[in-house]
Amino acid sequence: MKTKKNFFKGKSLYRPTGKAGEYSAWACNFYTGCSNNCSYCYCKRGVMSHVWSEEPMFKKCFKDNDHAIAVFEKEMLANIDELRKTGIFFSFTTDPMIPGKTLELTMEAVSLGLRNDVPVQILTKRADWLDAETWKAMCATINPDYKKIAIGFTLTRRDDLEPGASPHTERIAAMKRCHELGCHTFASIEPIVDIANSEWAMSDAYPYCELFKVGLMSGGAKPDKHELKTLVDRWNSTLDKSGKKIYWKQSVIDYLGDDFTFWMDSCVDSDYNIFSY
Repeated sequence: MKTKKNFFKGKSLYRPTGKAGEYSAWACNFYTGCSNNCSYCYCKRGVMSHVWSEEPMFKKCFKDNDHAIAVFEKEMLANIDELRKTGIFFSFTTDPMIPGKTLELTMEAVSLGLRNDVPVQILTKRADWLDAETWKAMCATINPDYKKIAIGFTLTRRDDLEPGASPHTERIAAMKRCHELGCHTFASIEPIVDIANSEWAMSDAYPYCELFKVGLMSGGAKPDKHELKTLVDRWNSTLDKSGKKIYWKQSVIDYLGDDFTFWMDSCVDSDYNIFSY
């Protein structure tokens, strides 16, 4: 059952609302802007367009890394009981795993969270961080319980639309490595650029993925309804009794209307907690 969230909006941590609220109860943003340069990026066109850049930039409220971490720690400790239940999501306003740009600060925050028994969710389009010293050092220093780390990869299978991101095949290989480490894994199949590529992406991720999150493109062309319903029904059936789960975002449910079918075993709601399973 969905519960009403307590409002909190700090400089680093906050309670997402709207479409972002479908992803996580709590999130952390240190930067705005992203060098993945995806052509379909909603942040370029939406409410963040006035502060968006093709390189990650510190939010104006932070002076430097040390200040950002100090603020993060204070806000985390002030909400520690709630955060231990749901974890912290990184990040809605950049790719948090870009080596030499966002990865280092993300790893500092992740380390703080794990040391305080706070799970972390990370969504990325990068694969190169798994071989970065910052990631290796974080793992070696605190010997993390990997079950408190959920790594997600955005998958469209359209490398041509994501020129600064790691290629799709490298993201799948990285998901496999995360799965083998013992991390929770999820795939963000959003946006659906075209049905065929989205379904291939899901098939590629299937062996290593616990949870799929599928949504339509904000402000973009909608797929054929019949093709989308076929995708929904096929994947609900594929995941049924598999132990794997799928969250169809509200954009899919609203678009299909009465044609949408919720399967009790495979489908989950927006408040599904990957760390509880």
